[in-house]
Amino acid sequence: MKIMVCGSIGFGGIESIREFYDWLKHQGYETIYHIKSHDMDYSHIEDFRDERELSKKIVEHDLEFVKKADVLVILAAIPSFGSAIESFIAKNEGKKTILFSPNPLPTPWPLYFSDFHVKSKEALLETLNKISEDNLL
Repeated sequence: MKIMVCGSIGFGGIESIREFYDWLKHQGYETIYHIKSHDMDYSHIEDFRDERELSKKIVEHDLEFVKKADVLVILAAIPSFGSAIESFIAKNEGKKTILFSPNPLPTPWPLYFSDFHVKSKEALLETLNKISEDNLL
């Protein structure tokens, strides 16, 4: 089971994504670390309005990783345009999506496009184990 972690990069949150990748790997899960691949950390870019080609490169890169993933873990602490679209695409392709939101969630949208919703890392592990054990992929 290949896991991709999605969350805000442009609006802060890249450290949370990195931490989740490290934590999941430490828990024994296979992750596909899309940020590390081809140095896709663009958190230093403050304005993409004049970066059409770079935007295309980043989006196409990330969508390739969505295709490779079996499960997407969506970090909901900071809203993300990219994560919203990635989860929509993943859901339409039959991938499992897990919304991780330990804090109150003031919008229904990410919940609607998620197969599972968890509020803690412990619940995330339980859900990943359930997906694996029950062969829900």
